[in-house]
Amino acid sequence: MSARLARRDHLAAWLFLIPVIIVMLLVAVWPLARTFFFSFTDAYLDDPSIYSMVGIDNFLDVINDRSWWVAVRNTIVFTVISVAIETVLGLAIALLINEAIPGRGLVRAAILVPWAIPVVVSAKIWEWMLNDQFGVLNKILIGLGFIDHGIAWTASSSLIMGVIIFADVWMTTPFMVLLILAGLQLISPEIFEAAEVDGIPAWKRFWSITLPMLRPAIGVAVLFRVLDALRMFDLAYVMAASNENVMTVSIYARDRLISFQELGVGSAASTWVFLLVALAAIIIIGALRLDRASGELTK
Repeated sequence: MSARLARRDHLAAWLFLIPVIIVMLLVAVWPLARTFFFSFTDAYLDDPSIYSMVGIDNFLDVINDRSWWVAVRNTIVFTVISVAIETVLGLAIALLINEAIPGRGLVRAAILVPWAIPVVVSAKIWEWMLNDQFGVLNKILIGLGFIDHGIAWTASSSLIMGVIIFADVWMTTPFMVLLILAGLQLISPEIFEAAEVDGIPAWKRFWSITLPMLRPAIGVAVLFRVLDALRMFDLAYVMAASNENVMTVSIYARDRLISFQELGVGSAASTWVFLLVALAAIIIIGALRLDRASGELTK
């Protein structure tokens, strides 16, 4: 009887999984496989049916292109700086709103507003705010006497990367706050109460209790943000188009595919992007597993 029930449960599980598997095949596996196939061809976007196989020539074309390595450098710089700032700010804000402060519920709701706004809308808002002629930021700085004329923030090659990072931090720090706050609320308050009774100072409680117990939540948050930042496209493209100073690997792939109509080379660039993101995911997940294993050993 139990074996029959187990078979029925197994069959029911597969019946529920089949629609999910079909959707995944249609929206993820098939496009990825098609992109991988075209990366070995000399196809053009105007007529993808006409092509011939060229082996790995497209992959070599991408990695021999100076613009590709500029895009890789920009992507890594953007990812490292933005994720680091967002993690620190996210942790600080999560610790603050986790406390019993007046209006905590309102603060939690308000802090999610930047994250809820579509990226394209946020990018245009910041572009207008930073305009050198009518931007509100320049008017405030001029009014305070810090500058005597408007600064073209998004047109300056030395400032544009900082502007993109600032806008990204404003938009996605709430995401980090949300995940870290969820991890904070899983920690039993009794642990902190016992430490406080024992006279352990606040900084030591944070360093020895809060931070170690938050590492899994912070690790997951960093994983999601790194993967998202590595494939960042819309924010930089809306604010700076194909400006080489902020060109990311995704923008590079888009330019080869759309602007130059090179379906084969664009697909090869997209495959390199996929491999870059996959490598980052493997490294971070491996580090999280190693940290978990070392934590279990110390116990």
